[in-house]
Amino acid sequence: MTGSRQDPPVRILRVPVPAGEAPLESPEAWAVHGTVLLDHVVDAEIYGHDDLSLDAATVLGTMVREQDYERVTRYVAVADELPEASGASATPPPEAVVGRAIVRLPMKDNTHLGTAHVRVHPQWRGRGIGSALWEACLAEIRDAGRTVIIGDSDSGVEPPAGPDALEPPTGSGRFPRHDPGSVFALHRGFALEQVYRHSELELPVPVERLDALRSAARECATGYRVHVWRDEVPDERLGDLAVMETRMSTDAPSGDLVIEEDRWDAARVQEAHSALRERGRRFVLAAAEHVASGILAGFSMVSFAQDRPTVVDQEDTLVLREHRGHRLGMLVKVAVLDELANVNPQAVRVHTWNAEENDHMLAINVDLGFRPAGVGAEWQLRL
Repeated sequence: MTGSRQDPPVRILRVPVPAGEAPLESPEAWAVHGTVLLDHVVDAEIYGHDDLSLDAATVLGTMVREQDYERVTRYVAVADELPEASGASATPPPEAVVGRAIVRLPMKDNTHLGTAHVRVHPQWRGRGIGSALWEACLAEIRDAGRTVIIGDSDSGVEPPAGPDALEPPTGSGRFPRHDPGSVFALHRGFALEQVYRHSELELPVPVERLDALRSAARECATGYRVHVWRDEVPDERLGDLAVMETRMSTDAPSGDLVIEEDRWDAARVQEAHSALRERGRRFVLAAAEHVASGILAGFSMVSFAQDRPTVVDQEDTLVLREHRGHRLGMLVKVAVLDELANVNPQAVRVHTWNAEENDHMLAINVDLGFRPAGVGAEWQLRL
């Protein structure tokens, strides 16, 4: 790697996939653990906490599971001069990772697309590390024949309207112009296409609030019934879930992002659920069944790590377009929170993300008690 400010030297390496019965304990896992340490630092800078940082099992899981659907490659920038490092031939310590990048290549649908996400340790910015990581990502995406790159960046604060605020073509939401992610993306020709809201819900939600919302939703949901599952979904329901996961790529707002239908089948849903369990995560999934037809018309799902039960991630929520207008979104989200309180009483907050133009889902979240916790940007580059 070259550059006017490359003192000390930094290497860009492809993250090896550790193997063996205990892969995360092997020497080859140094880069996996290094990316975890780096993400903790960057997330703390953005949010003031590390709730959203991935653990080592999840990082490894992205590189070995579901590769038939999405190929994931990770790169790290390694500072060789750190006292613990003993030269280019030695296995670096996790602390030597000062930057990381992720490339995702869809393998079934959206094969025109690649995604890239670059992060650099705050103390190592301005030395060309991000540029070198980006060049590794760009080369891989070009070699795969992809013509569109999508990236994202996050900020803990949405700026007020004004010269420091970038607005997407959707007209919804704002992102800081001088955020490091904005500067990096704009310099490389990316366009801001969409802003999404990051929201947090403090738990437990007051019982009287949930009771009122559940009652009002049920009045509008005549002809529907709710099913709730923990950690596993009956095989006969996987096909319906696959339909809804597919519709996530077509029915959820996506601004001007060049995204096509991402088709799911029952096997892919089962694989995704198995991957969660193998990473030590549990999930709660609630679905609304249209009684007359017997199909699932809407669903919502949350997950959490068993070794970190206080933090809950909201996964997908969707109501099929032809079944909207019956408060099913509220019904399944309340059902998830009801069950979550039983499954994981240690939970203290839920994190969720929604496109800023998704007024309906945002209104549901606000009624539940979610509060804005930041914004994210979706960037797009056409090659």
